[in-house]
Amino acid sequence: MEQYLQVGVIASTHGVRGEVKVFPTTDDPHRFEELREVILQTRTEQITLKIAGVKYFKQFAILKFRGIDNINDIEKYKGCGLFVPREQAQPLDEDEYYIADLIGMEVYTDDGERLGTLKDVMETGANDVYIVTTREHGELLLPAIHDCILDVDVEAHRMTVHLMKGLI
Repeated sequence: MEQYLQVGVIASTHGVRGEVKVFPTTDDPHRFEELREVILQTRTEQITLKIAGVKYFKQFAILKFRGIDNINDIEKYKGCGLFVPREQAQPLDEDEYYIADLIGMEVYTDDGERLGTLKDVMETGANDVYIVTTREHGELLLPAIHDCILDVDVEAHRMTVHLMKGLI
């Protein structure tokens, strides 16, 4: 399991006083109001940033970090992810999972045969869709519904699915 969970990505700067537009990667974009700090992941290091202010514009959260008061101090971090420790993550309801825990999971059919590896999760309006890479069928799109996803064992990194008619 991942030690940190991504909550957003810095999309661009906002103004000249060091604010950034953040594209939320969390189900609740207002989550930033509850956070005191985030971890900025660059190519070479992790930097803890204290949140000084939060506002919203369209689909973005606009964040102001303490000690960063100039566009030049933050501009170099465009495209970098913002993370929180797993302990600070939002609690999950039953049958909900962090995407980071699903990626790379081994997928098996209800007959016990290995189907492939969960490569990505596509978030749609109705339900998520799991993208599974298989040798035999290429990429399969599996709807994240109870009729199709029978069991998810995060600890064992294993998912059991029922291949409904028309999925292959």
